Amino acid sequence: MAEEKEESTLTVVLAGSVNLLIAVLKLVAGLVTGSAAMLSEAVHSFADTITEALLLTALRVSRRPADRAHPFGYGKARYFWSLLAAVSIFASGAMFALYEGISTVFGEAEEQTSPLVAYLVLAGAFALESVSWGQALRQVRRDAAEQGRTFRHQLRFSDDPTATTVFYEDSAALSGLLLAFAGVGLHQLTGESLWDGVASIAIGVLLAGVAFLLGRANAALLIGRQAAPDLVFGIRDHLSAAPEVDAVVDLQTMLIGTDSVLVCARVDFDDTLTAGELERVCVRLAAELQSAHNDVTEVFIEPVPRSNTDLRAAVLARYGERPGLSTPDSDASTVDDGPVA
Repeated sequence: MAEEKEESTLTVVLAGSVNLLIAVLKLVAGLVTGSAAMLSEAVHSFADTITEALLLTALRVSRRPADRAHPFGYGKARYFWSLLAAVSIFASGAMFALYEGISTVFGEAEEQTSPLVAYLVLAGAFALESVSWGQALRQVRRDAAEQGRTFRHQLRFSDDPTATTVFYEDSAALSGLLLAFAGVGLHQLTGESLWDGVASIAIGVLLAGVAFLLGRANAALLIGRQAAPDLVFGIRDHLSAAPEVDAVVDLQTMLIGTDSVLVCARVDFDDTLTAGELERVCVRLAAELQSAHNDVTEVFIEPVPRSNTDLRAAVLARYGERPGLSTPDSDASTVDDGPVA
C-alpha cells in the first residue's frame, strides 16, 4: 500500500516537472515562430502542470485518516480533485487551442518564421513527455497485474484516478505534439497558415475528448461506483460458500477511496443458528472478506429472510430480472447474477 502511494506521487511529480519545462519551451517556440499550434501546445502543457498540482492535492487530502466528521475517511477527495483536474484540461487547454485554431483558420494569413525552432522544441518535448508517459504506463500495467486484470480493464475500472489521469494526459500530449509537428510542417511546405490552425483545432478536440473521458470516470467514482465486477463476484462467491449461508439475497459495494471498498450484504442464514452463533458468523465472514480481498475495508452483513417480498422488489428494481436470480419460492441457495451485475 505504501509503495503504491509512493509510486503514484512519483508519477504525478515527474509528470508535473516535465510538463512545466515543456510548457516554457513551447511558449518560447510559439512566440518565435508565431505558430498557433505551438501556442496551443504551450497552453496545453501549462494546463497539464496545473492538473498535476491538483492531483498532488488529491493524493495529500485523500490520505487523511477517518475522523468523527468523516467516519469512512477522505478517500473520495481524490476523485473530487481529479475531477477538477479534468475540468482544467478542458477549460484552459482545449478552449484556448480551439480559439487559436479558429482565429488562425478564419483570420488573416500569417507568415511562418524560424520553423526549425519549432521542430527542435517539439522533438525535445516528445522525448521528455515519453519519460513521463513511460512511468504512467508502468504503474498502470503494474496495478493491472496486481489486480489480475488486462491493461484495458484496469483503465476502465481503476479506483486510482491519478495514474490513469497522467496516462491519458500524457498520451494526449504525445498525440498533440504530432499534430503540432504536422501543422508546422504543412505550413512550411504550403505557405498556408490554414494548416497551423487546423492542427490547433485538432489539438483542442483531442483535449476536450480526454477531459470528457476523465470527467466521466471521476464523476462516477465521486457519485459512488460499485467495485470492479471481479471483486464483487469474488465477495459473492465467498459468502455463498459459507456453510451457514443459505442465500446471498443482496450485495451492494461502493468505492469509498483508492483501494477502499464498502461492502453491504443481505444474507439469508441457516434458520437453526442461534443469535450468538449468528453474531459470530457475521464477524468471521467480515474478517475473512477483509483478509481475502485487500481492497475491502468496511463490511456490513444484515441477516434477512429470502422470502421478504419488499426486499425482493427492491433488488429487482435495482438490477432487473436475471437468469438464476433466486425468488421467494425458489430453492436456489445463492443469487447467481442479479445483485452483482
